[in-house]
Amino acid sequence: MSPAVTVLLLVAGLSEAVGRALPVAARRSDVSPPLMAGLLFTGAVVEGTVFALWPLTAWTLAELMPFAPPPDGRVLTWTPDLVAPLVFAAILAFPLLGPLLHLLLFVAVGSGLVAPLATATGLGWWAAAGCVAAAGVGLGVAVEVIRRLVVRISVIEIRRSLA
Repeated sequence: MSPAVTVLLLVAGLSEAVGRALPVAARRSDVSPPLMAGLLFTGAVVEGTVFALWPLTAWTLAELMPFAPPPDGRVLTWTPDLVAPLVFAAILAFPLLGPLLHLLLFVAVGSGLVAPLATATGLGWWAAAGCVAAAGVGLGVAVEVIRRLVVRISVIEIRRSLA
């Protein structure tokens, strides 16, 4: 992965992290700036990693398809022209602006991954679209589950320390 793609993925991840952390900071006035910076940095790395895994996960799902041709050694990765719409979508529609717009823009970004995946794997467009969608939904659900577990564990630890 080129340094430009890495930076673009981190910018998209930072935008997602800001969209997640700002509501928390707005509700709690006692959040310190260093804690907020740590949350934003951690969130940017996590979200950027999830974005980076999207094409690889879609590729893996495509290889698991029973009618997929044998792999030829190429792997679908982000390129600057594929990741630029992702950054635009993350900046334009971070979660504070509404889940529907956010979802629509990510569908548009995902559809940009379909053609390269279909070409690289030899699958049809609809099969590749299914792989991209399943990968995106799977990664999104996994991150949300982990996020909720971390919050639940944090709340339990805070209650223990207050008792």
